[in-house]
Amino acid sequence: MSVAVDKVSVRYGARAALSEVSARFSAGAVTGIIGPNGAGKTTLLRAVLGLQPLAEGSIRILNKELAQWPRDGLARAAAYLPQGGEAKWPMLVEEVVMLGRLPHRPRFASPSAADLGAVREALERCDASQFAHRRMDELSAGERARVLFARALATGAPILLADEPAAFLDPAHQLRLMELLREEARRGGTVAVTLHDLPLAARHCDELVVLQQGRSAAEGDPAQALSDQALAEVFGVAALRVPDPQGGRDIVASFRRI
Repeated sequence: MSVAVDKVSVRYGARAALSEVSARFSAGAVTGIIGPNGAGKTTLLRAVLGLQPLAEGSIRILNKELAQWPRDGLARAAAYLPQGGEAKWPMLVEEVVMLGRLPHRPRFASPSAADLGAVREALERCDASQFAHRRMDELSAGERARVLFARALATGAPILLADEPAAFLDPAHQLRLMELLREEARRGGTVAVTLHDLPLAARHCDELVVLQQGRSAAEGDPAQALSDQALAEVFGVAALRVPDPQGGRDIVASFRRI
């Protein structure tokens, strides 16, 4: 198990952001983390990365307790794409993506051939090569989101944690994003991604963790985690499901409020 979260609680002052949440993120799988606004999705990712202190519980990454990881080692083991595409920096895109290679270089060292190759590949995979010599503050929110995702891929970490990476993307690039996440899983990577788009989650994730008010509400494959009962209790909606014309799992096409 690449990431094991056991009965984790996180508090912001007197408020409980997570309460005894357990989850597993497996190598070779895309795990979606879903839930209403304020359910604790971002807090869970930040806790896994050691960016949010735990009130209770434990987290293991690659079979080692989180507290035992040095910061540089954890940066090589887990790449993080935080929420938001508002990186309006006056930096060239290729320089931003190169930041993903910092954990692999001695301080002040120049980029190696491997670094340059990783940046080039990441930009190509994210359909962002054409932006390489443009400044971040010249790009749209969706274009910046693709560049920041390329930065995470350039790290080459075995674990990828992405927080709402589809938020600023058009439909074609949302689909490409999910294809990239699946590619990372097929390469043996561990992928955990927070999503608000339930049809995307149902279609492209292997496992889902459903959070509600900081607690685990459901966990399992999409058919289990997005059952009619779970959708009604957690999201207050009913789903319209249609058969997949390619013979796969049923597609969650749309919703109506209950």
